[in-house]
This record gives sequence, C-alpha cells and structure tokens, in this order.
Amino acid sequence: MESINRTAIELVDEALDFADEMNLAAHELDNEATVIDFGVDAAGGIEAGVLLTEIQTAGLANVTTAMGEVAGAPRPHIELTTDHPAVALLCSQKAGWELEFDDFAGLGSGPARAQVGKETEFEKVGYYDTFEFATLSIESPQLPDEAVAEHVADLAEVEPSGVFLPTFAAGSTVGSVTMAARAAELAVFRLMELGYDPTDVITASGSAPIAPVTHDEELAMGRTNDALAYGGEVYLQVESDSDAFENLPSTAREEYGTPFIDIFQNADWDFYEIPETVFAPAGVTVDVVDGPTYALGETNDDLLAESFGYV
Repeated sequence: MESINRTAIELVDEALDFADEMNLAAHELDNEATVIDFGVDAAGGIEAGVLLTEIQTAGLANVTTAMGEVAGAPRPHIELTTDHPAVALLCSQKAGWELEFDDFAGLGSGPARAQVGKETEFEKVGYYDTFEFATLSIESPQLPDEAVAEHVADLAEVEPSGVFLPTFAAGSTVGSVTMAARAAELAVFRLMELGYDPTDVITASGSAPIAPVTHDEELAMGRTNDALAYGGEVYLQVESDSDAFENLPSTAREEYGTPFIDIFQNADWDFYEIPETVFAPAGVTVDVVDGPTYALGETNDDLLAESFGYV
C-alpha cells in the first residue's frame, strides 16, 4: 500500500483551499508547521467533520451523512465504510497518540501515527509509513503551538514545515461528527484486543448519530461516547470464525448502562484510566465468509435520549 500520509495530504490541501467555505481557519506557526482550526475557535460544521474524518482515515474510507432517528426524533448520522479496515481504522483513525505538555494536552489521530509506529496496532497489522509530510489530527480545546509541532516532526522524522495539525475540540460540531464516525474503528480495535487478527477483517462499515454539541468538554466526551455505545451500529465481513465475536458489542461489557460521563468521572477525568472494554459499539453484525453470520448487541434509545438531553 502506498503512503497514507501522501493520500491524506491531498485532503489537507482541500481543507486549506476551501477553508472559508467550511468555516475553518488555517495559520502557519513560526517553525512553518501548519495548524488548521476545525473547531476550537473556528465554527467548522458537519461537512468539515466529514472531511476531517476522511483525513483521519487517510482517504481510505467512504464517509457520508444520513438521516436517522434517536428515540423517534430525526437526527443526522455519520456512515463510514472501508475495504482497508486494519490500515484505515487502526493505523490511522484511532486516537492513539497522547500529547502532554506543560500548557497543552490533546489526543492525536491520523496517518502521522504510522510514521512513528510504536503502538501495538502497527506490529499486528504490519504497516508503517515514511513520507515527507506528516498529518496528525488533534482533539484539544486549544490550538497547538510550535512545541507540539516540533514534537510531531521529531517523532515522524520530517521537517516542521511538513507537519499539518488539523485541530478540533470535543465540544464542537466537528468533534461530534468525527466521534460518530468511529463506530467501525471501535469494533475492529476491540476484535484485535480479543486476540483476533485485524488483517482478517475484510470490510468494515459503521454508523452512529451525531451527538448534540456542547462546549462543556467533559459533557461532550460523555455524549459522543454514548452515541457509539448506545447508538453505534457496525457491519464486519471477516475471513475466519471466532468465539471473540460475542464480546464485541457494548452490551457485553460490565459497565453497560452507565453513562460515559459517570465512567469518565470515576476515572478522575483521565481518559487513559478508562477500561478499554468501555469502548464498543451498540450493535454488531459479523459476516464470516463462507460461514455463519452473527447479530450481536442492540441500540438503546432510552439511554441515548437521556445522554443527549432530550426533553
């Protein structure tokens, strides 16, 4: 497979070319790295969220919007399909890069992770990338500075001028959109954690509702994760059968029924102290080629309506 940072940079160029139309704001740092504000100070929007999801998956996924329902009320959903789930979802989209500085904290996802390749996913999938540009999408309520860009450049082994940092807050429209697009990623990652070979997943499709936007970052984390745990639906086509499938949906976890904001609070608001079993979609269909089909879990509109603040 060709460089996923090369395919992503074409989408980054699109964001830069149509920044005004998508309500984005781009600026160059003193070290010539480029920050693109998708939802910190900039307004962003649903279409901007779709484009950022495409950047996060390095152009290897088809991302669309669709109208659905939550508790009988119309609500937009994000749908994502990829025929390259191991690379697109685990080696690119997954938010696996923790950024911690004295005055900045964020979660990084996107193809730049493959230029570092230190996470377990890369060993399991066997994919690593080398390219002159590095794109890291950052979830943070503040925009990154030169120190963040230098850190990314050093680990990705590129010049700072080759670093592109599209950034958004969880409490933004783009935050709600990009999180809703992670249903399939959660399922494939959960499978890998259960010992299933992620390269045996042939096709992955996911759908989830776009959570209501709130500028309270903690509440936003709760709503967007609940959108997946109680409203996310996934279809997987896989090569081989496994007993691991029964543990895929959120209904199989001990914490099922507990709003994510409560789980987050119990972890002292430390995202990395939350059990990995918490992150799972509501319903999963697993279609084994030349084998059985499993229909697992279910959505829960009552819990979603409570999380979303429906009245």
